[in-house]
Amino acid sequence: MGSYEPLSDAGIAAVSRCLVFVVEDEEDIARLISHNLQAAGFDVQSFVSGGSVVSEALREMPSLFLLDVMLPGAYGFDLCRQIRQTPTLSSTPIIFLTAKTAEADRVKGLELGGDDYITKPFSPRELVARVRSVLRGLRQPPVTPEVLRLGDLEIDASSMTVQVQGRAVLTTVREFRLLEYLATHCGRVLTRDQLLDAVWKETPFVTPRSIDVYVRRLREKIEIDPRHPRYLKTLRGIGYRFESPK
Repeated sequence: MGSYEPLSDAGIAAVSRCLVFVVEDEEDIARLISHNLQAAGFDVQSFVSGGSVVSEALREMPSLFLLDVMLPGAYGFDLCRQIRQTPTLSSTPIIFLTAKTAEADRVKGLELGGDDYITKPFSPRELVARVRSVLRGLRQPPVTPEVLRLGDLEIDASSMTVQVQGRAVLTTVREFRLLEYLATHCGRVLTRDQLLDAVWKETPFVTPRSIDVYVRRLREKIEIDPRHPRYLKTLRGIGYRFESPK
């Protein structure tokens, strides 16, 4: 499994008190995660399985879920799916923590709505940095203070909400940031690398293939026919372009 060095308090920047739900069945790792997150200024609630996580989250809303993929009784992927299907929790960031390193597992995590993916063994300093990076996406000032209305699509940057034909569409933080960036650059062709730099600056696990996964998920949410998109156009071999329907 590898060894872990606890993160010292020195040099840790203060953060506002955010509650992180840590779902990890290995006691030593759970204790290490909790210690370092608390030292970094986070509140932590730990779980050894996913059984009561959603019900507890409905009682006290966490700022972020940190989920081990291999959990007793159910995979973290199953718990992620349950969280994303719960309206009041559906946009809460999720980071997967796992010993699995295969690209197929990372892609599956993305497709289910994960925001980041940390492999074991990990550096506590990196883990804290990645948690901060995902939460920073929630606090970023909107690219534009106005509501964007493009065709049947409405994107409200201040409240991070999306509506299609007046119907609210639930998105994760990363999905919203990607859609917002594409929409505010309407008509411009953006390469996958440009989108990675704009939306995932400090998240090394995201690859060009990951961008394709996020675009596919957005199409399923905002397009009438995802196979023939009106908004999110593919430029083969180049990237994507957002178009406003005439």
